[in-house]
Amino acid sequence: MVHADSSNFATGVSKATAYEQVIAEAKALFDGQKNWVCNTSNTASLLWHALHALPSPSNQVNWAGFYVVDKTKANQLILGPFQGKVACQTIAFTRGVCGAAAKDQITQLVPDVEKFPGHIACDSESRSEIVVPVVKDGKTVAIIDVDCAVENGFDHDDQKYLEQLADILAEACNW
Repeated sequence: MVHADSSNFATGVSKATAYEQVIAEAKALFDGQKNWVCNTSNTASLLWHALHALPSPSNQVNWAGFYVVDKTKANQLILGPFQGKVACQTIAFTRGVCGAAAKDQITQLVPDVEKFPGHIACDSESRSEIVVPVVKDGKTVAIIDVDCAVENGFDHDDQKYLEQLADILAEACNW
């Protein structure tokens, strides 16, 4: 298969089917590839295209990507590969939804970002967010961050599949 065909998602499929395709395609793309930049870049694209193939609210996703632990500064994330508008470049573990997920190593499912204490508004159009930590050997190495332009853009199905994806990424990459 041509690599770009991995980003083709049929419209009208269920969210579960779309995420199962993301996971299958990611595993295939990761085969023989351990570089985290390469793997997270392809994963951001897969997530973007999968979610945009689904009905609302999933197709209202306006940012999908990664922040990785900044090796030059303790307890800070730095922007990684993504799809969407330009984004905040660094985020301290003490700030926002991304920082909370990185620090606590717990998925943050936020139905209304305006109600999250310390929310960082990188994009004023974002209304809901899900952030999943990528944990390797007990340490956060990255986070998956997906924003949506409507409230309640994510649910426990998103959480379940994104957590599976985070586990796969933790093992697939040389962090």
